[in-house]
Amino acid sequence: MFAIGDFARLGRVSVRMLRHYDALGLLQPARVDPATGYRFYEARQLSRLNRIVALKELGFNLKQVHRMIDEDVSLSHLLDLFRTRHAELETELAESRARLINVEARMAAIDREGRMPDLEVLVKPIPATRVAELTGLADSYASDDITPVIRPLFEQLCGKLEAASVRGTGPGVATYESRGEQVLIHAAIPVDLPLGERHGVTVVDLPAIEAATLVHHGSMENSDDSMQALARWIEDHGYRSTGFAREISLECPEDEDDWVTELQESIEKRDDRS
Repeated sequence: MFAIGDFARLGRVSVRMLRHYDALGLLQPARVDPATGYRFYEARQLSRLNRIVALKELGFNLKQVHRMIDEDVSLSHLLDLFRTRHAELETELAESRARLINVEARMAAIDREGRMPDLEVLVKPIPATRVAELTGLADSYASDDITPVIRPLFEQLCGKLEAASVRGTGPGVATYESRGEQVLIHAAIPVDLPLGERHGVTVVDLPAIEAATLVHHGSMENSDDSMQALARWIEDHGYRSTGFAREISLECPEDEDDWVTELQESIEKRDDRS
């Protein structure tokens, strides 16, 4: 038998927690010394302790754990519960990381307010471009809503064009349209094809525009600062946005930190009399 301190060490729990489990009748010691009141446990009780801790970590309260332990939850069922909870925790962790990235980007933008970043903005004509595209809906313009939609769209688009032996004639283009609370995403690749539905994609012409352009280096999930800098430049230089923005993927290596994307904002001269 093991004294409560040794059993706590073996089970990786606190002595206080073992006492609490005892008080609840969840895990009672194998023997209690009548003279000293000291608790003693047997090694076989580690199995019950492992189940208690595992179920508790899965999110069940102690009352639920007590019932499940008494019902002798099978090992296979316990493992199924663990796998499900593990997947949920992985999702929560990914979402937390995404929120942290967004907060860091917002804080960086706030910190740089009033200080124009060292970014070169060029105004240039963008010719009309024929593209093959696929579209999808995102819940908002937030990166964690856009990214899960736009990446599969480009993967599917590339796959369809490759299957049809169609070669792109230029870098990928992403455009966005508001659809109420949602966003319609256009994932496009320049092609030399007739207009219409072809090979499971839609071939359309993007119109010619005059655009204020800026080259963003790094992941598009960290592009807020560049986009907002471009917006400030447009206003500061007597232009207004006409609402047609494009993202041109100039370089897309495996490491997203090395991505190079040209941001294009359709503009016209502002009439300050209006």
